[in-house]
Amino acid sequence: MPQLALYTFGVLKSPLADPAPLTREFYDLGEAVYRKIGQHPGYLAHAEAAEGEQGELFEADWGAWGEFAAPAWYVKGRTAETTALAASLSLWTDLRPAFDAVYTGPHRQALNRRYDWFERTGHPNYVCWWVSDGVIPSWQDGVSRLERLHGHGSAPHAFTFRHSFAPDGTPTRLAEKGTSFF
Repeated sequence: MPQLALYTFGVLKSPLADPAPLTREFYDLGEAVYRKIGQHPGYLAHAEAAEGEQGELFEADWGAWGEFAAPAWYVKGRTAETTALAASLSLWTDLRPAFDAVYTGPHRQALNRRYDWFERTGHPNYVCWWVSDGVIPSWQDGVSRLERLHGHGSAPHAFTFRHSFAPDGTPTRLAEKGTSFF
C-alpha cells in the first residue's frame, strides 16, 4: 500500500545556533512538536540524523534518508554555526493523518507563529507525494519535488494538501472538517 511522503522546508531569520530567545524558543518548541507528531495516528517515521547537534544538517549521517539537501533558493549557511533553515521529511499512512498532524495541536500553534521565525521566501514550504510501501524517500527527493511544485504547481508527482492526488494519480480532496488550508 502506498505511503505519503511529506517534506517541509523553511528559511529561518537567524541561524539555529543563534542563542537569541526566539531561536531558542523555536528549537525547544520544535522538539515538543516532533514528540507529539510521532504519537499521531498515521505517522510512520521521519528522517533523523544518526547523531548530531543542533544545526548539523548538512554534515549529519541520515542513513537511509540520504544526504541532506536544500532547495536552490536556500543561500544561507551550511555549517552548524550558520545554518538557518528548518526541514523535515516524514512518512504517513495517508493524507488525512498528515494533514491533521500539521494543522491541529502543537504544530498548528507553531504555524501561527511561523512569521516570528521564518522568512517569507515566495516559495512553497512543503510538498507531498506517494511512495511505494517500504520505500524511504530521500532529502533530495523532497527538494526535487518542492522545486517542481514551485515551478509547475500541484501534480501527482508533487502536490499540496489543498490540491492533492490519490496514489493512482487522480485528483482528490480532503474532507475539510471545518479546517482551513494555508
